Amino acid sequence: MTDAHRDDAAQRRTPHSTYRLQVSPDFTLHDAARVLPYLHDLGVDWVYLSPLLASEPGSTHGYDVVAFDHVDPERGGEEGLAALSAEARRLGMGVLVDIVPNHVGVATPSEDPWWWDVLKLGRESEHASAFDVDWAAGDGRIVIPVIGDHDEGAIRIARSKNGEGEVRYHDQRFPMAPGTTTLEEQHYELVNWRAADEDLNYRRFFAVNTLAAVRVEDPEVFAETHVEVKRWFDEGLVDGLRVDHPDGLRDPKRYLDDLAALTGGAYVLVEKILEPGEHLPADWATAGTTGYDALALIDRLLTDPAGEAPLTALEDRLRGTSVDWEQMVHDNKRAVADGILHSEVLRITREVERVLESREESADEDAVADAVSELLACFPVYRSYLPGGRDHLDQAFARAREQRADLATTYDVLEPILHDEWGQPARRFQQTSGMVMAKGVEDCSFYRWSRLTSLNEVGGDPSIFAIGVDDWHEAMAARQRDWPDAMVTLSTHDTKRGEDVRARITVLAEEPGHWERALDELLRLAPVPDEGFGSLLWQAVLGAWTPDHLPDLRDRLHGYAEKAMREAGDRTTWTEPDEAYESQVHAAVDAVFDSEEVRAVLVDLAARIDAPAQANSLAAKLLAITMPGVPDVYQGSELYETSLVDPDNRRPVDFEHRAAVLAGTAEDDAATKLHVTCTALTLRRERPELFTGYTPVTASGSAAPHAVAFDRGGAIAVATRLPVGLAAAGGWGDTALDLPEGRWHDVLTGLDTDGRLDALLAVHPVALLVRKD
Repeated sequence: MTDAHRDDAAQRRTPHSTYRLQVSPDFTLHDAARVLPYLHDLGVDWVYLSPLLASEPGSTHGYDVVAFDHVDPERGGEEGLAALSAEARRLGMGVLVDIVPNHVGVATPSEDPWWWDVLKLGRESEHASAFDVDWAAGDGRIVIPVIGDHDEGAIRIARSKNGEGEVRYHDQRFPMAPGTTTLEEQHYELVNWRAADEDLNYRRFFAVNTLAAVRVEDPEVFAETHVEVKRWFDEGLVDGLRVDHPDGLRDPKRYLDDLAALTGGAYVLVEKILEPGEHLPADWATAGTTGYDALALIDRLLTDPAGEAPLTALEDRLRGTSVDWEQMVHDNKRAVADGILHSEVLRITREVERVLESREESADEDAVADAVSELLACFPVYRSYLPGGRDHLDQAFARAREQRADLATTYDVLEPILHDEWGQPARRFQQTSGMVMAKGVEDCSFYRWSRLTSLNEVGGDPSIFAIGVDDWHEAMAARQRDWPDAMVTLSTHDTKRGEDVRARITVLAEEPGHWERALDELLRLAPVPDEGFGSLLWQAVLGAWTPDHLPDLRDRLHGYAEKAMREAGDRTTWTEPDEAYESQVHAAVDAVFDSEEVRAVLVDLAARIDAPAQANSLAAKLLAITMPGVPDVYQGSELYETSLVDPDNRRPVDFEHRAAVLAGTAEDDAATKLHVTCTALTLRRERPELFTGYTPVTASGSAAPHAVAFDRGGAIAVATRLPVGLAAAGGWGDTALDLPEGRWHDVLTGLDTDGRLDALLAVHPVALLVRKD
């Protein structure tokens, strides 16, 4: 963060904490407003809302925006936002809203007036420049891949209610250009859905054909796409923003500068995935990331490094070979570049060809596409921001030359072109590399390596197994110095596994032998064709399962199994499912509920991990709320959050129950987690001066490695790590914290402490200390 941005930060309002709510047609802004008193009682400072602009009809998430000039009526509309903002102001709370600048929803063209107009009028439309379309590649038409196999006969021409001509394909409607009567005269072409991989000529969000990218780098497009956002700040309805997927933008830094000018330097976060060792550009006008980097550190601090070798050996045995994570990532990214995102590769290739033609040079087109795909596969981070991050591009070229030496001549041609920060090929390459990384890693590789799946999380590298206390303190000191107002998260609407699923799976690093025996028995009782995938599946079951599980767990696990095996894509896929393979996997899921033998194995395993998992859960929650940064509590996660991948993690939350537990009028197994959450959030909000620095607090004694503690400037957080090993060693014994001078007491229990951990952590595996005076 630059000095200028630090000055802006000093002026803006910054939250002490946030609480994410998923606003939808079933949980509107009016519903959210009614929840705010409970959130305030919980200790929350700001409410953090999912996207609010008008979206596709029935959208449960809001990331498929169809209009930029009004709040979605299905989500409560303008009145709903006004009501929520007024209630937040009454309670002294701020409002943070998620915005989606990269793309719009085009699944229902008639719902998006800009897209409809462009389809109707083509390049003559006033909105044509808003979309990133390569018109020449489609012979002047937009290629729309919607037609099913052998279903061209379903396309017909009809009349709309107002008498205008329309093109219909089943229940989909498309406009007709004025004065035209045939399909060939339209400014678009409806083609088979499979053509998207090669022939698509508009940029989209990842590989989602129904999300078309918009060009916010154009000042007019920026202004038009932020009309409603500007109103929010002009009228004082909103205090901050979360920017979705900035890596898809042509120039993220410029976009953030424009946004800062629009909002008066408001608090802004970016959904940016940082690879290990990568740093957020310091000159961006942002308070930091949305916290996946923090999540990765917390999980690894609580993971036992001694489990790495035996769990690796188990994975290798199940897979029948040693897994080379780096090579797997490369190969899966390459498959993405050659497959579902090859149309993006071909567009970069066309941009390169145009540059070469302008120089009266040439190169083999197939070789250029091959080399571009290889560079995308070799790119070490999501993207560069030239001239920043040039070293990442250099790394990609170096590795690509190793992987495909036969393309050396083509790399020589490409290297100066892709280093030209003002050139179209370089800019488009930067926009594309993040897509390839996301699809190849998060949405594929994460499902093909099952060593310890609590580490297969967005923003994390599963090959990095654990970190020590010293590494943690070093990372936290840097965070406090460089990004003190960045978000900290444990669960989001995009996490692969909720925080308490991961807390349970993390215990397996301390119990590798018991896990291996239990897994072998589960695979014997409920065999699946791919035992490596079986390990991933049974870890998910263990993470989400309890003996008194909710009635909907069977359906949730079936949904997870289907998504996981199809995302893995090695035995079955979304587009070509292998029914025999999938039926065996689903039979294993059913065995969780129908087989007494399977249930007995799970009961035994759960009995062994439940207590340490709860310790991990509380440790993670306290660390997340007290470490440098702004803690976010994902909706409902003040109690156990045992959700799996979306849409499972976007299910409705029972706020009435949580309010009753907080008030002491209802019971819950996770009441202690809610107590820790409420106490820590309240202290951060009411005593912010206690959270302005970072100093490690050391422990001495036989069990010292099992404690992590730090002083934030008057508030000292203490957490247990590796609880199985701690119990095996006989507990805390003589271990004590080296506390700063003063009389300290734990706000979680109200008990005084002299620093001895056997007494301090006798009630909870965590403590939050303040001076008694």
